[in-house]
Amino acid sequence: QVQLVESGGGLVQAGGSLRLSCAASGRTFSSYAMGWFRQAPGKEREFVAAIGWSGGNTNYAYSVKGRFTISRDNAKNTVYLQMNSLKPEDTAVYYCAATRAAPRLGSSSSGEYDYWGQGTQVTVSS
Repeated sequence: QVQLVESGGGLVQAGGSLRLSCAASGRTFSSYAMGWFRQAPGKEREFVAAIGWSGGNTNYAYSVKGRFTISRDNAKNTVYLQMNSLKPEDTAVYYCAATRAAPRLGSSSSGEYDYWGQGTQVTVSS
């Protein structure tokens, strides 16, 4: 069992930055690939970024590539999402998730994730 708690969301102006954190419970954090997803009002949940268990492999949605960076610190059981050059269309609730499927690369498919956090709101004003 893994429990995930996100933090770091808030209100920011377009062009600004935020760093989201996701703290995980349990001793097996390093065996999980981690992902970030987001859901805007009236839209389906979408993939943002994923990172493999070692942190050596990452992948991103096209819409955030070059602006967002996912990273992890296995010693702190924490995964991060650094978000730069934020746009109003980045406004959403952001969720972190953990999976043992594809542990080396992570996955862009929400169905492969076993554990989810409660989400943190990110609002980007124009």
